[in-house]
Amino acid sequence: MIGYVTLGTNDLARATAFFDELFGSIGIGRFIETDSFVAWAPAPDKPGVSVTKPFDGEKATVGNGVMVALSMDSPEQVDAFYERAIELGATCEGKSGPRDEMPGFYAGYFRDLDGNKFNAFHLAMG
Repeated sequence: MIGYVTLGTNDLARATAFFDELFGSIGIGRFIETDSFVAWAPAPDKPGVSVTKPFDGEKATVGNGVMVALSMDSPEQVDAFYERAIELGATCEGKSGPRDEMPGFYAGYFRDLDGNKFNAFHLAMG
């Protein structure tokens, strides 16, 4: 259902450098790029994440209650991805680990350099 999620940025060069490193850590590269918009996805036909300068020319702001959740293959991949985000300058919104409120749910929460909230998670089914 989801094609891609777009987040606003006030510094496209800084945001793309952050996401190139972060998404590169799990083997994901860019699939669309213009002067004001860059998107990453595992393949062009898979859901992705993009950053853009707002089209209206106004300042990009963070949506309260908005979060991008990224599915990982294992709890170990959640840990590595979360730690890489923090190393790249992201801020912690909840260290990676099991979440007691949802059995089998393992997640790490962080905010990117523009303050957008992310969740790297693994859900053990069964």
